[in-house]
Amino acid sequence: MRISVNRDLCIGSGNCARMAPEIFDQDDNGLVTLLVTDPGAAYARVRQASTICPVGAVNLSQRESV
Repeated sequence: MRISVNRDLCIGSGNCARMAPEIFDQDDNGLVTLLVTDPGAAYARVRQASTICPVGAVNLSQRESV
């Protein structure tokens, strides 16, 4: 799985950063910052962060096969 974020949608609620702080952070304006694109062992928490984001700014997608 691969994580992406849409900073244009982000409203700075911080749910993602509280749910998975090793994956997400917030910049000085409160907008989501993605620290890594592969959730690894944090997959379940990243999936939950994606679900609880009030504006759908956190997305998970299948990794493209090479």
